[in-house]
Amino acid sequence: MRADNTHHVVAAARRRSEQTRQRAIAALRRMDAAGQHVTFDAVARQANVSRSWLYTQDDLRTEIEHLRQRHPAASSSPPPQRQRASDSSLLRRLEAATARLRRLEADNQHLRDALAHAAEILGQVTDRDTPKRRSSKLAGPC
Repeated sequence: MRADNTHHVVAAARRRSEQTRQRAIAALRRMDAAGQHVTFDAVARQANVSRSWLYTQDDLRTEIEHLRQRHPAASSSPPPQRQRASDSSLLRRLEAATARLRRLEADNQHLRDALAHAAEILGQVTDRDTPKRRSSKLAGPC
């Protein structure tokens, strides 16, 4: 008869659960201290836990909702000048997009022409090689 070692499994699960809680609490504290906007998704990513797990933890859920109100989302102010794309950079991107669009339009036209040519060939082969069907009064719908 084998010894009952389930207490080891239960202890490991408790440790893992406590470590998960500690990661979530630490993430909340870091985000609060940094003044970051707190959301379930942001906490889950920082703590490496699932959002669904966060929703099941009543105390953490309450804290996230409280911090969400304390640190509202940042306004949609423009990015700092050093992060903005320069006019020449935007122009290059526009030129590249325009060139790509022209290539795609040319490829598309080439494919349309090839399809039309194939349809002509198939139409000729079908007309020439397919015998004319005669309606049969014996055969009905299947």
